[in-house]
Amino acid sequence: MAPPRILLCGDVLGRLNQLVKRILSVNKSAGPFDAVLCVGQFFPDSPERLLEFMDYIEGRSQIPLPTYFIGDYGIGAAKVLSAASKDSANLGFKMDGLRICDNLYWLKGSGKFTLHGLSVVYISGRRSLDGQQFGTYSQDDVDALRALADESGIVDLFLTEWPSGVTKGAVTSNVPPGISDSSGCDSAISELVGEIKPRYHIAGTKGIFYDREPYSNLDAVHVTRFLGLAPVGNKDKQKFIHAISPIPASTMSSAEISMKPPNTTLFPYKIIEGTAPTNQATKRPSDSISDTQYWRYDVSQKRQKHGAGDGDKLCFKFVSSGSCPRGKKCNFLHDTEAREQYMRGVCFDFINKGKCERGPDCNFKHSLQDEDEGFASRRSGSENAKSSRSKRCWFCLSSPDVESHLIISIGESYYCALAKGPLVEDQVLVIPVEHSANTLSLPPECEIELDRFQKSLKMYFRTQGKEVVFFEWIFKRGTHANIQAVPIPLSRASAVKNIFILAAEKLGFQFVNTKSNNDSEGRKSLRAQFDDKFSFFYVELPDGTILSHAIEDNEKFPVQFGREVLAGLLNMADRADWRNCKQSKEDEMKMAEVFKNQFKKFDPNQ
Repeated sequence: MAPPRILLCGDVLGRLNQLVKRILSVNKSAGPFDAVLCVGQFFPDSPERLLEFMDYIEGRSQIPLPTYFIGDYGIGAAKVLSAASKDSANLGFKMDGLRICDNLYWLKGSGKFTLHGLSVVYISGRRSLDGQQFGTYSQDDVDALRALADESGIVDLFLTEWPSGVTKGAVTSNVPPGISDSSGCDSAISELVGEIKPRYHIAGTKGIFYDREPYSNLDAVHVTRFLGLAPVGNKDKQKFIHAISPIPASTMSSAEISMKPPNTTLFPYKIIEGTAPTNQATKRPSDSISDTQYWRYDVSQKRQKHGAGDGDKLCFKFVSSGSCPRGKKCNFLHDTEAREQYMRGVCFDFINKGKCERGPDCNFKHSLQDEDEGFASRRSGSENAKSSRSKRCWFCLSSPDVESHLIISIGESYYCALAKGPLVEDQVLVIPVEHSANTLSLPPECEIELDRFQKSLKMYFRTQGKEVVFFEWIFKRGTHANIQAVPIPLSRASAVKNIFILAAEKLGFQFVNTKSNNDSEGRKSLRAQFDDKFSFFYVELPDGTILSHAIEDNEKFPVQFGREVLAGLLNMADRADWRNCKQSKEDEMKMAEVFKNQFKKFDPNQ
């Protein structure tokens, strides 16, 4: 199969007539081409060009090839992009572009998608700290791409603004006149390109055409080729459109990937070189930024910031999961007896400090347990039978221990409440009214109401520019089930699947990956997979994917796995343990009241 043929274009600046004329000419003489990728400012830079531009947006003129752009700023941008964002066809999870008009797609924020077999990563707009809705990217967008950089596979194309430092390679004789790193260049892009290591890096905004010598990457066998494109119709007649036909890396052999042209230079980005480890051979996987920042939470890390040397304290990561990514470098105790007590339902704070601040509100035991105690009352705080557990359950509406001030909506089979010690302030729990150990064993008719709650939460959070991740950890001897609903910024939604898969790989298992067109079908698949003889974890992602894993009895699986992963995704490692996020009852009541008022028009029980 022939490799795809792609046209790359610099700043369009609203000159769509000239761009279309050039596309038609090139396509006739050297085509056919499959798509056009535009970098730099796409919208007009003067009011005089707006009418020409709007002829295409409003359908009076046609764009001949599928065209994707990232430079979402300029005259008319806010109006056009706002209308596109509200279009029902563009709602949901769309990394491959929001449709503006026929053959024109806006690559919003940051993301990754596949185009004719090519892996394309992008970050759209200019860097800004003022939170503009259009034309800028945020730290969330940067962090999402950093998370993507950790996944396996090679990125073929990376679309950005002009980076800082690209001209400062080992070979400088070919640097175009007038290029300076002092202005108009983005150091954040330089850092990202060093982490993502694309085969082609395409940028605009500098006003010139620049085809740099290929350069070697740190910790990668393949080279990167940088292409800077000039603006459409520039006075100096520099090249603004360039054709490439790369073979997708996913289909290439390792020998083909590692080939280096004779003019290959050294890695040019000093900002990355300066921070690279001096001895790559001794670098441990757990020392990497991604290992701590993007998914793995270690209580010891937080304590060390406030004073290392707490050698008499227990490592929460080891006690809760049976392993610690820091290994011998951890400053805290890896005590197997403490681990055994924790597995028998004893409170970690009681084991570690000899006391627990929650006192009677804690659902864990506050005394050391014999071997035969097991898990029977781990979440109940009681050693009696199920009827007694129900009376003291946090989540039973009839229980005196229920946190009723956090409840935001009650239905017949389910109710919703804000989470106690939330990861983010609007984290929600969807809880069965019946005292059940999981939601997958409830009667099928209960699924109808659960579906309504989930859809309502999705609609509510989308009005705030967020997607929502649902997950449930089912312990086979657990007490009262709850599904956790954690809202995340839309810019991070593209990375959440990869983060969960990476976390699973680090723990030594693979998720079962199920893709469904609607929530009810996905839940049916989960019910078919679930066996109550095993513990079970699943997460429902914004794009409809469900990742699930049956947990063997001897498997070391972190109880807070879902929360830890999302804490890493949101760069909130210190909030991965809910005990770090406790609030006063007065603050909880205020938070619940605000949420109820905002959620009221979406609430299926109103």
